[in-house]
Order: sequence, then structure tokens, then C-alpha cells
Amino acid sequence: MKYLIVGLGNIGAEYKNTRHNIGFDIVDKMAEKYESTFKTDKLGDVCDLKYKGRSIYLLKPSTYMNLSGKSVRYWKEKLKLSNKNILVLVDDLALPLGSLRMRKKGSDAGHNGLKNINELLGENNYPRLRFGIGNEFKKGSQVSFVLGKWNDDEQNQLTELIDKSIQSIEAYTTIGIDRTMNQFNS
Repeated sequence: MKYLIVGLGNIGAEYKNTRHNIGFDIVDKMAEKYESTFKTDKLGDVCDLKYKGRSIYLLKPSTYMNLSGKSVRYWKEKLKLSNKNILVLVDDLALPLGSLRMRKKGSDAGHNGLKNINELLGENNYPRLRFGIGNEFKKGSQVSFVLGKWNDDEQNQLTELIDKSIQSIEAYTTIGIDRTMNQFNS
């Protein structure tokens, strides 16, 4: 079995360790856990690892968040995957920090990365893991909040939350999405 795990984020040092780049952070930590390294390839940085007999490809699109669909579509076709074997990791303002929500499919919920993936795949029936970043911002400062760095309190929770995200990815590839949703959705 092959799986593509797509961490959404923006390339560039100015976006490193921001709330919007949590997808990149999760796949970086997963690669580190399995002593795998990313290599720059077409439309993204990719690494592959083995987990319980599964081939897992981690992808960080190099197309910027709002054009992620181009990278996802390319790697889906290259790896010859069905949508059910693609998991997209994305930040979510509607969920409080600490909440993880895996879904089999769904709308973009206003997230431009998911919107572009939906457009370029021509459908929205691929799994996604929504990572709650909260919505503790003043009216009119949503962009600054999303593109902002984690504060100290949030930073203290990240290691545990990223580890839980990785555990949910591992479960998704072995016990399937239904059982993973029952076990990890919070």
C-alpha cells in the first residue's frame, strides 16, 4: 500500500514556525522520527519512508499554500494513487488549539489551500486532517494571526500535538480512516 501525506504550508523563512505552516511542521517531524530526509523534486520537497509494510510519501508543496492543488495532483498521478490514499494536513481556525479532526472528505471551509486542491482534483473526496489553531485574534487581524508565529503558551503544547498528529497518520495508514477518526478526533 502507498500513501501520500501532504503537509500544507508556505515556502520561505518568513513562514517557518507559523500557524499556517503546521502541515509542514508535522511532516518534518514525521520524517525526523523515521530518519528520512526531504529531497527537492518537481513541485515540492518529498521524502519516503516505510511503516508497517506501507510506503509513505511525505510532501511539502513548493507552490505556496493557495496553489497546493498543482503539487497534489502531480504527485497523485505520479504515484498512481486513489484519493482515499491521500491525506492533506491543514490548519483550521474553526477548531481550538489542540483539536484534531480527520475527515474522509469535505468542503474547503474557506481554506484557500483546500479550495485549490478541490479545484484541481475536480472533487473534494480525499481525507484531510484539520489541526486546530484557534481564533484568538482581533477583528480584522485574521491574516496576521494565521501567518503569525506561535506564542509561548501555544509553543509549549505543539510537541505533544504534533506527536498526536503523527500517531493519527500512522493509524490512518494501518487501521483505516474510520477507526482512526473514532480514536483521534477531538
